[in-house]
Amino acid sequence: MSEFYGTTDEGEAIATIRRALELGIDFLDTADTYGSGANERLVGKAIRGRRDDVVLATKFGNIRNDDGSREIRGDAQYVRQACDASLERLGLDHVDLYYQHRVDVRVAIEETVGAMAELVTAGKVRHLGLSEASPETIRRAHAIHPISALQSEYSLWTRDPEDGPLTTCRELEIGFVAYSPLGRGFLTGQIQSPEDLEEGDFRRNNPRFQGQNFQRNLDLVAQVREIAGEMGRTPGQIALAWLLSRGEDIVPIPGTKRRRYLDENAEAVDVKLTEEELERLEQAFPKGAAAGERYPAMSSIDR
Repeated sequence: MSEFYGTTDEGEAIATIRRALELGIDFLDTADTYGSGANERLVGKAIRGRRDDVVLATKFGNIRNDDGSREIRGDAQYVRQACDASLERLGLDHVDLYYQHRVDVRVAIEETVGAMAELVTAGKVRHLGLSEASPETIRRAHAIHPISALQSEYSLWTRDPEDGPLTTCRELEIGFVAYSPLGRGFLTGQIQSPEDLEEGDFRRNNPRFQGQNFQRNLDLVAQVREIAGEMGRTPGQIALAWLLSRGEDIVPIPGTKRRRYLDENAEAVDVKLTEEELERLEQAFPKGAAAGERYPAMSSIDR
């Protein structure tokens, strides 16, 4: 709502968040890096007077320096500073779920989670989470303080979590939050050309949206579109229904800037895929089928 995906509209964004609450969607996800703090301020404004209706998650760790460079920080001092800054922007005295946005490989996870645990003791945070963490990191973190959720990219076209993290989460009874469940919008079938993306949209530089990768991925989505058409649903609803079928411990967080797409996404909970339909999706979009890396550089992912 505040960055990355083209132009922003605060009025529509706030209306979309409030519409989500009307629909019974009460889990909101943000981060201090989204819009360099702007999204936390937006979310804080949208939920003012309705704090008790919301389970609010935010994240720390992705740093933007004044010279334009970026880094990841997980040292204890920064954890404390980042939490206080997020609470101030949100206008809250606590967040329900606090994630380390990316693992800082220069700092022992024990130090990072130890500092996060202090925030729980202080009442500033209720539960702890990690994002894009490997099974080993998850285990080490969980030994310091219970980890409540792992957030990683998971969808029909990104099934990496099935290679370890998801199994580890289930063993330790950690919830799994799937970000980009619609493949950054690709799985909706609405994007037919890179030119459909606005100038400044970060997806223009994403490997999966470029060159031959784009056409190969478009061919995959065409098969999802065909299945969706037969069911009288949209491709996005089928993609979300597929994720929901993977287990009750998986919570997808589809992002949208507009109410009309929010309503469409919400209706996915009513889509129940049969074993035959799931098998067709597996054949149409098998694991590893998507062309291209998830990001231009994967160095920030704890693999």
